Amino acid sequence: MKLLVPAALLLASAAHAQYPLPYPPVLPGGKDVVTDTSPAFLKAPPDLRAGITVARTPPAIDFMFYPGQDHPGGPWTVWGKGSVVDGVYYSAIGDHLGPRGTAKIYRYDPPAKKLRELADVGKFLVSQGAIPAGMNYVPGKIHTRLMMGRDGWLYYGTHRGREETCDDRHGYRGDWILRTHPESGKTEMIAAQPVAKHSIPAGFIDPKRMIFYGGTSPGLDAPNQKGQFLAFDLLERKILKVADGGFIRNAIFSDSTGRVYWDGQMYDPGTNLITPSEAPEFVRSVTAETPQGIVYGTCALECNLWAFHVKSGRLEQLGFGAAGKETYTASMDADPTGRYLYYVPGAHGGTSKDGTPVLQFDTRTRRIKVIAFLDAFYFEKYGYHPDGTYSTVLDAQGATLYVTWNGMRRGHPGSWESCALMAIHIPESERPLQ
Repeated sequence: MKLLVPAALLLASAAHAQYPLPYPPVLPGGKDVVTDTSPAFLKAPPDLRAGITVARTPPAIDFMFYPGQDHPGGPWTVWGKGSVVDGVYYSAIGDHLGPRGTAKIYRYDPPAKKLRELADVGKFLVSQGAIPAGMNYVPGKIHTRLMMGRDGWLYYGTHRGREETCDDRHGYRGDWILRTHPESGKTEMIAAQPVAKHSIPAGFIDPKRMIFYGGTSPGLDAPNQKGQFLAFDLLERKILKVADGGFIRNAIFSDSTGRVYWDGQMYDPGTNLITPSEAPEFVRSVTAETPQGIVYGTCALECNLWAFHVKSGRLEQLGFGAAGKETYTASMDADPTGRYLYYVPGAHGGTSKDGTPVLQFDTRTRRIKVIAFLDAFYFEKYGYHPDGTYSTVLDAQGATLYVTWNGMRRGHPGSWESCALMAIHIPESERPLQ
């Protein structure tokens, strides 16, 4: 199943020629970061769905543009979920260009409120001779999750910027599994083209067992035109399993058992077998396993919340979770107690039309609360529409939600054109545990 890209998104690059905006994007006064809290965050739009409540106390929010967006992309976007380790937020963005794109890894240090580039994937691949003569392809996106293994390195897979460039005419051979050191930015190749002529739009790692799991997408001239399930041993640097019918965008992962679930299937690394399961089709957003042994999530383009009980393999439906018209949710996080879930519907664009609501779902009461409406405030004050995200990450205390936004600045006639970061500090009163 392929997700349709809005026409405005496809035309975004061309629109820059008619309405040029300066790159890199900057905040007023040339500031690197701004911090705000305002009652305007709690002002609901008129079409808020019945039964949704709004927080009483607005959060404080740190806001900044990603550095390194030094040219009009096609557009600059985030497609893969980041992670927080020891209080540091790691994320990736890319320019979505093809055949030769730019994908970058970043580190955000909250105490310093400093966002810095760790690695430029394209420059690394070129420097390693991984782009040989006759191969006119450099990945323009990190579409997998960016996660740290128990060895202290960040792992991820690469993905195309444009589908039509992944063919024999461009010398396309496939994509890569890479790792980057979280402080120095040193980057290393773990595997080149683990599935021939396939890119890796879905993936994550089991940090304990050091296994990379990927769902691949075939290039136009790939001999096997079926998406593949990939399990790759990161320590031994070898393939554990490749099979038809891989997950499309995400999968349920149980940290306690090491098992992976998707589309009515389960992979057990202990047996190296894929067997039937109750996992729903087209898993999209998923949380980590909670202390109660539950993974929460949504499927496909909808915002119907479910709970998957990893010990029993039982799937439980929780109800509709959107606040407005937008439903597609690509990233979800559970707090460390397993009580609260955080997410932003409208991942692929359009959430700004609902006011860009950041939602909290209480798994105890099954009530939905808006932590903040962001669009009106940030467009009025800074000229930026936060319009969708594939990366929301909650810190270990459940206190700060990091969001990498796809969005557009004032004066841009199309859809997304630049990426920004927000650190949303959730008031303690809005996440009571009693």
